[in-house]
Amino acid sequence: MATQIDPVSLPQLGERAHFEEATYRKVAWRLIPLLLLCYVVAYLDRVNVGFAKLQMSNDLHLSEAVYGLGAGIFFVGYFLFEVPSNLILHRVGARLWIARIMVTWGIVSGLTMFVTTPGWFYVMRFLLGVAEAGFFPGVILYLTYWFPAHRRARITARFISAVALSGIVGGPLSGFILKTLDGVNGWHGWQWLFLLEAVPSILVGVLVLLWLDDGIRDAKWLTANEQTLLARNLERDEIAKDVQAPRELFANPLMWIICIMHFAFVMGLYGVGFWLPTLIKGIGVADPFKIGVLSMIPYVVAVIAMIGVAKSADLRRERRWHLAVPGLVGAAGLVASVLLAGNAPLAMVALTIATAGLLTTFPLFWCLPTAMLTGAAAAAGIAFVNSIGNVAGFLGPYAVGWLKDATGSTAAGVYMLAAFMTFGALLALSLPASRVNR
Repeated sequence: MATQIDPVSLPQLGERAHFEEATYRKVAWRLIPLLLLCYVVAYLDRVNVGFAKLQMSNDLHLSEAVYGLGAGIFFVGYFLFEVPSNLILHRVGARLWIARIMVTWGIVSGLTMFVTTPGWFYVMRFLLGVAEAGFFPGVILYLTYWFPAHRRARITARFISAVALSGIVGGPLSGFILKTLDGVNGWHGWQWLFLLEAVPSILVGVLVLLWLDDGIRDAKWLTANEQTLLARNLERDEIAKDVQAPRELFANPLMWIICIMHFAFVMGLYGVGFWLPTLIKGIGVADPFKIGVLSMIPYVVAVIAMIGVAKSADLRRERRWHLAVPGLVGAAGLVASVLLAGNAPLAMVALTIATAGLLTTFPLFWCLPTAMLTGAAAAAGIAFVNSIGNVAGFLGPYAVGWLKDATGSTAAGVYMLAAFMTFGALLALSLPASRVNR
């Protein structure tokens, strides 16, 4: 059993700091691996439609615009049920609600294998959004129950690195399923893809129910002094926050800037997330498995960049430049990927830079609203900000698909995504440092 130490009574500052670091390391190892696994399977179920498209479009006669609308309509369901879902989580507890979310989205994702028409494709994507609504903002809210603002970028980066890890795992896995299981049992490869990648969501949902705790006081694996330390640090953190009541959200101009910024960044993230396999195919790679393997590369680099930049931001307690610079780098990478499309190796380098820049913005971004909101306002506000971003999750893939149909090329769509990323980066620099650098 861990030694009971009163952090306040420790005679040496170094010993107090050591105790605090050890406590937060213990919490991180208890929570983050499972939450990261949850998001890996969540993101996999959300974007595997990008790989399914490689076969599904021909089998179901889907145009680029129809696919883009179907990929994006997920976010309509997500948008409509985001805030209510997060408020329910705040009331009933994260353990039960996150488990419910995961099991239901696993079921819906698996059933997508049976779609036969564009209409049913739209319906299942919408229902997947409804099922998953509240997961991401729920976890972001849940992290505020454990970690103060100045530790949150690193922790959030570890959680959001699941997006990159799902690309590392999901790319080769999806390509392998499409290539080797096509025709088995009379099913297409994309049908096997939806079925097999749904199973982990259900299993991990059950694990959440058995493993997570709703908050510090429920954590039997913490000593009394560790609980006291964590609670005391959160209490100090709450005093500095600006918005405590949900009704104050819409009167705060900074919240609207943050919402617009998130919209801009999500345009880039999901525009690339849903279209990366197609972009790689467009530079001359035809084999589905090779596309899957190549899609790993941008995500490996993104994990390294996310964690490194987030650590720097926490240590310096600086958010704006650590957010803006990756956004501008992501935009530049997108533009370069179009200009270098005739040179496959250089185009892959550009896509890798773009993906790393895009993903690195998100851990830093989520430090902004969580530094300003507390209580029910945090539950509602985080969900509202995320739901606004998810409007972009709907519009981004659809706009890229529409522009591809209209122009015969993905270039115009990629330029559009780069413009949004640049706009988001400039908005980050417009924020007052005193309000966000915590």
